[in-house]
Amino acid sequence: MTASFFDDVNLYFDAASRHTDVAPDILAQVRACNAVFRLRFPVRRDDGQVVVVEGYRAEHSHHRLPTKGGIRYALDVSQDEVMALAALMTYKCAVVDVPFGGAKGGVVVDPRNESRTFLERVTRRYTSELIHKRFIGPDVDVPAPDVGTGEREMGWIYDTYKVLGEDTLNALACVTGKALSVHGVGGRREATGLGAVIALEHFLAEPEDVKPLGMETGIAGKRIIVPGLGKVGLHAARAAIERDAVVVGVSVSDGALYDEGGLDVEAVLAHRSENGSLRGFPGARFTANPDLVLEEPCDVLIPSALEHQITGANAAKLHAKIIVEAANGPVDPEADAILREAGCIILPDIYANAGGVVVSYFEWIKNLSHVSFERMTRRYQQIANNRLVDVITRMTGKTLPPEDAAILLQAPNEIDFVRTALENTMAISYEKIRASWKRRSLPDLRTAAYLTAIESVANAYALDGIFP
Repeated sequence: MTASFFDDVNLYFDAASRHTDVAPDILAQVRACNAVFRLRFPVRRDDGQVVVVEGYRAEHSHHRLPTKGGIRYALDVSQDEVMALAALMTYKCAVVDVPFGGAKGGVVVDPRNESRTFLERVTRRYTSELIHKRFIGPDVDVPAPDVGTGEREMGWIYDTYKVLGEDTLNALACVTGKALSVHGVGGRREATGLGAVIALEHFLAEPEDVKPLGMETGIAGKRIIVPGLGKVGLHAARAAIERDAVVVGVSVSDGALYDEGGLDVEAVLAHRSENGSLRGFPGARFTANPDLVLEEPCDVLIPSALEHQITGANAAKLHAKIIVEAANGPVDPEADAILREAGCIILPDIYANAGGVVVSYFEWIKNLSHVSFERMTRRYQQIANNRLVDVITRMTGKTLPPEDAAILLQAPNEIDFVRTALENTMAISYEKIRASWKRRSLPDLRTAAYLTAIESVANAYALDGIFP
C-alpha cells in the first residue's frame, strides 16, 4: 500500500523523535491531528444548476491558539492532504517561533475552470460553515491563501466573517493574506519565496557546510532551477536574481525552460502571458514535461509547486547539490534517503517554507492592534534622521551628497519593517536548527528542524500546565 502524505510527515516526525527524551505519550499527542471538519454543501452555479461541494478544515495542534494555515482550492484536495499540511504548519510555526498551532483547509473545486461569482459563493458558504462549527476566528483558527486561492478569496472570507462571526471588533484578524486595501500587510505576497532564498543564503554563509559540496560560499553565481514558477516560485526566482544568482531553469504546469546561460524571468513571464505557453521562448530549451527540468544541471533546486515533485523514481537523476523546499513536502521519504546518501543537502519545508506564516503573523498582529506598523514611528524617524544629517553637516562643515542624504533621511515604511523582521526570524531560526544539527550530531537538517519543533511543542504543553 502506498504511503499517504500524512504518513510521510509522520515518518519524518518519528525519525526525529528518536533523538529526544520527550515522553512517549506527549510525543503521541504532538504527532496526532486534533480535529478534522469534513463538510459538504450545495452551491448554485451561474446557470442555476445546484452542485454539492466538498471541503475540509484540519486543526492539527491546539498547544497554541489560534491555529493557522492556508486554504487551497483543487480537485485533488483530500482529508489526508489537509491533515498532512496542518501537521507541517504546526512544526513550521514552532521552528520559527510563531505562536500558532497548525491548521489547513481545502475545497474540492478547480478555480481555473469556474467563474468568479461561483467561487465567491463557494468561499462564502465554506466560511459560514467554518463559523458555525467554530473553525474560524481571530482567537480560534486563522486561514490564509494557498494553492488556488489568493487575496480575493481572503477578502470574501473576511467580509463573511465580519457579518456572521462572533468577534466583529477583531474581524480583520480572522484571516491573513488579504489585499492592502483590506488591511493586509506589505510583503506578504513575496514572503514564502523570499523566505526560501533567505534560508539558502544562511546555509551558503557557512564554509564548513558548503565546502564539502565543492562549492564556494555565497549565493552569487549559483545556478538555480525553480520548478513551479507560481506565487512562491516567482518570488523565489526574483529574490535569487536580485542576489546575483543565475536562474537556469523554470517550470509551470504545461512545460519547462532550461538555459545554462540564465533566464530572464520577467521576459519568460511576458512570453507566457502573450503566448499562453513557455513554448517558443527564444534561446532556451523547452520541454512539455515540466518534471524533466528537475534533472537538468544546476547547483540548487527550489521546488515551489506541490508535494512529491521529487520521488524515488527521479531522485537519483538529480544533479543539484542543495534542495530548498519552498513547497510543502516536495521530496518524499524515499527520495530523501537517496539524496542524503548522495550527499545532497535539503533545507526542509518546515523551515525554508516558513516565510509566509511569519509574515501572516505580522498581519495578524497588525489587525489585532488596529494600526499599521509605521504609523506611530515613521514621522518621528524622519525628524530624527533630519537631525542626524544636520549634526553631520555642522560637525564636518560639509554638505552630504544628495544620494547619501536621501538614504539617511529615508524613514522605514511597513514593508521595510516586515522584510527586516522576516530576515531576522529566518536568521535566528536557522542558527537554532544548525546548532542542533551540529551539537547533537544529527543526520541532516530535516531531523534537526523536526526535533526543534517537537521539543518546542512539547515544552509548550508542559508550560501551559496541560501535562503536570
